Amino acid sequence: MSSASPLFFKQPFRYMRWASINKPAYFYSICVGLAGPTIVAIVVPTRRYLGYERVSKIPQTYPSMLTCLVIRHVCHGIPADTNWRTVPKGPRNPPSGFEDE
Repeated sequence: MSSASPLFFKQPFRYMRWASINKPAYFYSICVGLAGPTIVAIVVPTRRYLGYERVSKIPQTYPSMLTCLVIRHVCHGIPADTNWRTVPKGPRNPPSGFEDE
């Protein structure tokens, strides 16, 4: 005599087959829920092993200290140690050559 539904601990694969047919919402919700931690546990170490690195964060302020130093030193010839907190004064050159014709 067999029962209406198989027991999970006695026949797990038969139970999963039965649940996927008779209770698909519960079955696939559990599958998706279990996939998240599994993916995190597998994908993150694999990406590190393959050499992928996280992208550096976008600066939240402008101008950053590095930007001001580079602009003032390279573009204007001003020493990097003098008043780096201000944006250089002078005319701004608008970009050209991008007009629609």
